[in-house]
Amino acid sequence: MEIFGYIASVLIGISLGLIGGGGSILTVPVLVYLFGLDAFLATEYSLFIVGISSVVGSVSYFKEGLVHFKTAFVFGIPSIISIFLTRYYILPLIPDNVFIIRNFLMTKDILLLLIFAGLMILASYKMIRKSTASQNENRDFQKNSILLAAGEGSVVGILTGLVGAGGGFMIIPALVNLLKTPMKVAVGTSLVIISLNSLIGFFSSMHNAVIDWKLLTSISSIAVIGIIIGSQLSKKIDGKKLKPAFGWFILVMGIYIIMKEVFF
Repeated sequence: MEIFGYIASVLIGISLGLIGGGGSILTVPVLVYLFGLDAFLATEYSLFIVGISSVVGSVSYFKEGLVHFKTAFVFGIPSIISIFLTRYYILPLIPDNVFIIRNFLMTKDILLLLIFAGLMILASYKMIRKSTASQNENRDFQKNSILLAAGEGSVVGILTGLVGAGGGFMIIPALVNLLKTPMKVAVGTSLVIISLNSLIGFFSSMHNAVIDWKLLTSISSIAVIGIIIGSQLSKKIDGKKLKPAFGWFILVMGIYIIMKEVFF
């Protein structure tokens, strides 16, 4: 199954480079179902893989002036704080066996995967629906918009801390709708935010897991190759046109995880 895992790792990187998000939502299922990791360790690995891939992906956007650091600061700081608090204080509070109903035992791993599946379904909805956002070039921040963006940054941080997803599917709409960031700048800025969120989340909690660095670096390297490919493709292909198809795929994967963990 590992060969399929490495192929999927390339696709994770391509998605991040092409549409600035979405790929990270596949990382945990790939690690769990194709590489055989438990859910908690998969969330830890995911943070590193997504973080490194996003750093590489953001370089080309930075060179083209498509990263807005003030926006990254407004959105990123609350997000980073939330990740740190979640990885340090909330995750350790979840017991290994959460509850049991008849013959069904809700373990910590199953709970994390179900939260992740719900996140995937939410992500798929946001990708499938037609965007009505106006890509206003005006970068003047309104006070309410800043507060809303900071609030959403905190939510993204909690979710990233819990399940190891970068949250690009939430970050980009927030940047475009709330902070009036042009789409390409939103993608580049999203990659910067995702990289900071993910790497800080990884290094703040890596002491809680036994890391197989050989496996982790090999998967990350493959994902980096994918994000380089995706970044180049983004110059020729409009990522927005691919989002609905990718959204349907994410939806199917989310439903599959729920069915597998709860019923099978």
